[in-house]
Amino acid sequence: MFLGHFAVALAAKRAAPQVSLGTLVLSAQFLDLLWPLFLLLGVEHVRINPGDTAVTPLDFYDYPLSHSLLTALGWAVVVGGTYFLVRREARGSLVLYGAVLSHWILDAITHRPDLPLIPGFDVFVGLGLWNSLAGTVIVELALFVAAVILYVKDTGAVNRTGVFSLWLFVILLGAIYFLNIFGPPPPSESMIGVVGLSAWLFVLWGYAIDRQRRART
Repeated sequence: MFLGHFAVALAAKRAAPQVSLGTLVLSAQFLDLLWPLFLLLGVEHVRINPGDTAVTPLDFYDYPLSHSLLTALGWAVVVGGTYFLVRREARGSLVLYGAVLSHWILDAITHRPDLPLIPGFDVFVGLGLWNSLAGTVIVELALFVAAVILYVKDTGAVNRTGVFSLWLFVILLGAIYFLNIFGPPPPSESMIGVVGLSAWLFVLWGYAIDRQRRART
């Protein structure tokens, strides 16, 4: 899932208006921010296999450190706990914990059974929404559109930059989503890792948007 994770970040602003959108994006995308780094380090692996599912040509056959349920729980504690240590704010910490864990839950809905429960054990889960292109697009777009509406209702721009930066963010995410689905497969596994690291730019973008918008009272 791609748009669904950003949907969690946008919608979570209602639950924790004091937390920056950048931090919410970091949390909801945290597993996928780690994954390309682990790919480039050779710790985790992926195969390019067109037709593996109807949505993606990628065969996620080895990613236990970033995407097992056990490690996802651990990463959630790291993110939520770090926020609490820095901000001393329990509500935001719990929301961030939930955002990290939501990534694994949404992936479990979309992936075929390739998500490990515990590293080193051959127990995998996945409901396989990616086997249906139409179903995947409908579900992700519905989540994303609903989350954008919530975010717009819950925050207001303090200037024009707050308007343009948000809508450019939304449009670019949509464009990337459809290019990933309907575009050609990536040229190599290493290129997947390099391009994947660019997702950190959306974290920075989230911080920039948040500085130009304020939570509505």
